[in-house]
Amino acid sequence: MSEAVISSFDFAAYLAKEKIRVEAALDASLGPERPKQLREAMRYSLLAGGKRLRPILCLAACELIAGESETALPTAVAIEMIHTMSLIHDDLPSMDNDDLRRGRPTNHKVYGDALAILAGDALLTRAFEMVSLRSPGISAERLIKVVGELSLVAGAPGLVGGQVADLECEGKDVDIDTLEYIHIHKTGALLKASVVCGALIGGAKDDLLDALRTYAEAIGLAFQIIDDILDVTSSSEVLGKTAGKDLIADKTTYPKLLGVDESRQRAKVLIEKAKSVLEPWEDDATPLLALADYIISRDR
Repeated sequence: MSEAVISSFDFAAYLAKEKIRVEAALDASLGPERPKQLREAMRYSLLAGGKRLRPILCLAACELIAGESETALPTAVAIEMIHTMSLIHDDLPSMDNDDLRRGRPTNHKVYGDALAILAGDALLTRAFEMVSLRSPGISAERLIKVVGELSLVAGAPGLVGGQVADLECEGKDVDIDTLEYIHIHKTGALLKASVVCGALIGGAKDDLLDALRTYAEAIGLAFQIIDDILDVTSSSEVLGKTAGKDLIADKTTYPKLLGVDESRQRAKVLIEKAKSVLEPWEDDATPLLALADYIISRDR
């Protein structure tokens, strides 16, 4: 597919349409939990907005295979729940100690540390309920594979392991391999799972599934490199979260190790790699190709 075809795709309209669909599904996913304050804390962070890239990637991957993505919507919601849990927990004083997320106070600033932790726990477990109990019409074989992917990404091999490594490295000299390990596990793992789980729901064959894994690994790392760049080049008002916090926490980042220009070039190479592996399916992969371009060009 030529760059002209990709650029002619109305990505802004696609993103807006899919975001509305995801927001509605997220809103419908939380029932009358008791106590009421738990429900409010869960909804506060889950419905706080954001790009919704992870669920949209899930839907786009499913659509690439199946032609429609409605069956992947519960899994897309589950992925955003896991992502939201990770943000709530990462923002805690004992972790990244952040006061701002998506343009408003973080969960623990509003509800306190204890309820924030429990709200995150509740979202994590609800995610597995969404996949296993709220995905009608999907075979048990496919759902088990999705549950397996999400179990790995939410635990020590993924988000948890990445966060521990990130905390251990604060204030220390970190080489590029260690930094990449942190980014791949703390951020890239869930982006990868978003694509893989959508493909599994859609019934992807092994060759396409392998290509999508490579695509997702590349965009996941590129996404975090751009995040590192934005942390030092943008403002809190634009980002909707605290800018410069990596510098304050004395964390090693790509710009710190390589400089902004070389970091941006590295992200560009990753995005080109992601797009190239989907060439055999390019006629149907326009949303995924456009999403890759969006990651490298985003400003928040």
